Amino acid sequence: MNTPTINSRLDLRTIIDHLDLPKADWVGLREVKETNTTRYIRDGKPQSNGRNQTHGIMVEVLAHGQFGYASTNHLDLSSIQTTATRAYQQAIAASKWGIHNFTTAQRPKAIGQYHSPFQIPLEAMTVGEINDLLIKICSALKVSDKIVKTSAYMVTTETETQFVSSNGSDIYQKFLLLATDYAAVGQDGNVIQRRGDNGQLARCNQGGLELMDQDLVINRAQVIGSQVIELLNAEDCPTATTSLVLAPDQMLLQIHESVGHPLEIDRILGDERNYAGSSFVKLGDFGNLVYGSELMNISFDPTVSDEYASYGFDDVGMPATKEYLIKDGVLLRGLGSYESQERSQIAGVASARACSWNRPAIDRMANLNLEAGNSSFDNMIGGIEHGIYMQSNRSWSIDDYRNKFQFGCEYAQLIENGKLTKTIRNPNYRGITNQFWRNLAKVGDQYTTESYGSPFCGKGEPNQTIRVGHASPVCLFENIEVFS
Repeated sequence: MNTPTINSRLDLRTIIDHLDLPKADWVGLREVKETNTTRYIRDGKPQSNGRNQTHGIMVEVLAHGQFGYASTNHLDLSSIQTTATRAYQQAIAASKWGIHNFTTAQRPKAIGQYHSPFQIPLEAMTVGEINDLLIKICSALKVSDKIVKTSAYMVTTETETQFVSSNGSDIYQKFLLLATDYAAVGQDGNVIQRRGDNGQLARCNQGGLELMDQDLVINRAQVIGSQVIELLNAEDCPTATTSLVLAPDQMLLQIHESVGHPLEIDRILGDERNYAGSSFVKLGDFGNLVYGSELMNISFDPTVSDEYASYGFDDVGMPATKEYLIKDGVLLRGLGSYESQERSQIAGVASARACSWNRPAIDRMANLNLEAGNSSFDNMIGGIEHGIYMQSNRSWSIDDYRNKFQFGCEYAQLIENGKLTKTIRNPNYRGITNQFWRNLAKVGDQYTTESYGSPFCGKGEPNQTIRVGHASPVCLFENIEVFS
């Protein structure tokens, strides 16, 4: 059979009308086409210039109260029909063991579009010009002969998704994403230190080549190289219980691990316990648990225009809206999709996300942000007699319940009598999630807020690696254990 197309895109509306599944309660088709391009330069020499593309369809069927899934990258009508039949059979088989019966209420009709904003298209620079810029970045990183390795890495991702359903949903979304990583490694005798551009691959945004402004990236590279030399000559982080100020690029990790993952409702329900762990949060905590101090306001917000995990609809068609998960320190709602909301009776968000066409959507983070407060950076630092300011995540460890944690950073400075003084190396801190967030004493204003992200949030069986975004101001936490 021929596959209907419109303007070079599959005509999923016509395809779904031709599927023969008379006993299914609902059918959804999610088409994903994605192209990834990587450029990697090490010590000024090109190491890889690669491109890969993936294109396929996930078929989702509701029957006998259960969802069944099957996928294919054969995009003719006959193959899609075969795939849909497999999904239907899976739903029937699952109905014998289902722990909850779902209805079409978990898949309401949705129509709309979303497009990533950008100013300069990727085609504005040739491969050679991009490589030349990355080589210049490596050169700018090497500020001293003690810099023994430099690297510049750039990943661009272009994604198109189309979602239609038997009850009239029709959603088209087009994403343009850019992630970079610049790093330098320095050595002086047996001392080795690495410094990156706000942490490994933390520079992630939606947008085009305006994110690669040459003057800005070269200046950032020079700062990175200079800080490596500082670290080679620095003292180790002291062991103390003290005031801890975290930069936005470390807050990204703090929010991700100790707020995002614990609030995934499928994890709380036990679905992820076998693989990614559970959560210290219980269903009865929503609306009651004092998660942090009154300064803690965490929002789930895929509507931010340039953040890495922005979208108009999640992967089952729920419209994306800004929602507070934690307000004035109190836990209000979880990271739960339509199904998780139905099972738990807890308010959720548009968080059903899949990493590709061959994975079903599960509860995931998107843009998880700490809302700005009213403290300037100078005001925050100025009130500290003894403390430490840490930047850029280097290592992390957190237990299966997302409760006890220990995080390390790349770069830190002492705070003495209200001023940043000498650089220290190998800074680490530890805490227990609720206790730590209840020690949140000051939250920076909008001028201290920065947005970062990660392409590598893993979860699910089979594993799904997905993109997340996190924006945060600078934050002050009191009575925190730090050590080297």
